[in-house]
Amino acid sequence: VEIHLFCVTNTQGSILDVGHVIIYCAMASSHYRVSPFVVILATTSAVFAAQCACSEAFSLKSLPAEKVRFGLSTSTSLYASLVGADDDKTSEAPSAPVSRAKGERRRRSSSNRVDVHSDGSDAGKTETSSGPKGDRSLGPRGGRRSRRGSSFSRSSTSASGRDASSSPTVARKRAPHQFDHTKEEARPFVDALAKIRTQDPNEEAPALELTGSSSTEGKYIEDPHFSFMSLDEIFPGLDFSMKFANSKEFRTSLRSAIREDIFDTTPMYHKMSEKARKMLLLPDSSLQGSWRCNGGNWARAEDNNGSDKSDNCRMKKLTLALRSHLGPNAPLGDEFMDKIGSLCGSKPQTHWIDIVGVLDRRIPHSWHTDTGNCPNGDTRTVLLAFPPEDGYDGVGVYSHLIKLKREQWAPEGHTPNEPVLFGRMEEVGEEYIVRPRFCMGRELIMYRDIDVLHSSPDVAYRSSLMRFM
Repeated sequence: VEIHLFCVTNTQGSILDVGHVIIYCAMASSHYRVSPFVVILATTSAVFAAQCACSEAFSLKSLPAEKVRFGLSTSTSLYASLVGADDDKTSEAPSAPVSRAKGERRRRSSSNRVDVHSDGSDAGKTETSSGPKGDRSLGPRGGRRSRRGSSFSRSSTSASGRDASSSPTVARKRAPHQFDHTKEEARPFVDALAKIRTQDPNEEAPALELTGSSSTEGKYIEDPHFSFMSLDEIFPGLDFSMKFANSKEFRTSLRSAIREDIFDTTPMYHKMSEKARKMLLLPDSSLQGSWRCNGGNWARAEDNNGSDKSDNCRMKKLTLALRSHLGPNAPLGDEFMDKIGSLCGSKPQTHWIDIVGVLDRRIPHSWHTDTGNCPNGDTRTVLLAFPPEDGYDGVGVYSHLIKLKREQWAPEGHTPNEPVLFGRMEEVGEEYIVRPRFCMGRELIMYRDIDVLHSSPDVAYRSSLMRFM
């Protein structure tokens, strides 16, 4: 649980109350009669489900408690299916114990189970760029009987008050996230490379006129909705773009160095164990922090309570990686981060996240803006792409976009720095969806958050995507 609690951190370093997590774990353990190891598995599944239900740069602390419980409940349903439990039992709302005939043992109450809330509108509102809600991956698995039958027994009665075991079969109850299809049909595995080869970048797509939006419409957009930039333009004379595009070893060392340096200089990570550090720095794990080095609020754990920055160098491992592959004229690691961050405009948030996302599956689009704001009119989001293979030229690396005819500002009273959600927008045709093409010379893409809606790719093909805000 400690290893995965980083998933619920926000940019201020706050985390979901650990006590709540322990309570939910205890409830699941008590109900399903499983070992602590299984509880950890269930909890990590819950964190993933909640991550999918929030966004690529998510903050569970901002979610209502019922949505957090919703994510945790989907994970226990997932575990129940793995051990052979009947899904119609795991998806029910809790019910009270039922009296039995004399001499018969009263069935265990399931009233301590975490609720799966049935508010369909609530479920839809949690959907953002990380893909579908974690619950979308769960489908009924009828026909399998539980090896732990008594633990998962239904404690309901028929309409006439008789014991459920003697009543006729009734239609199974379903939470709003369950459908009559399997997990593979809901979020099928795909050959990502084969699929993206059939997709059109569509970068000349028309702009969409939003109707019925809860956001505040601004003026018509006349400038380009997005633009690309190469690493050669930012750091000339180093053949940076060519080496980045054609050396997986370089990209891997660059990405690993950035992640390690940011982790080691972000105060909210300092109290984590070495084992947790290794887990969080695995390449398939997302990580966040701040990109700002010069004047940034960073510190090393060994410093005097964060007050000693005498060497004035934050990105030490990144500096070594750059000079190892680009030579002695390579920029310092701090310069690399701050120069890319400077592209964010005159009033950046300085937030940084390394996004992995859902791979090898097709997921629905989930359109949103990150903040619905653009301070001073020049603030932009910058994405640095890490392709999955050398010489890659194609889609699936960058987030997908919808160009807008008019600026879309967050509605009045919207929580600052929180996503503005537009949902799946299934009524919007493919002709409006831009799948930006990555290739050498297009290592970065930039856009104003009020000019486009964006979503994780429906089929992603990348190592990761670093977002600078």
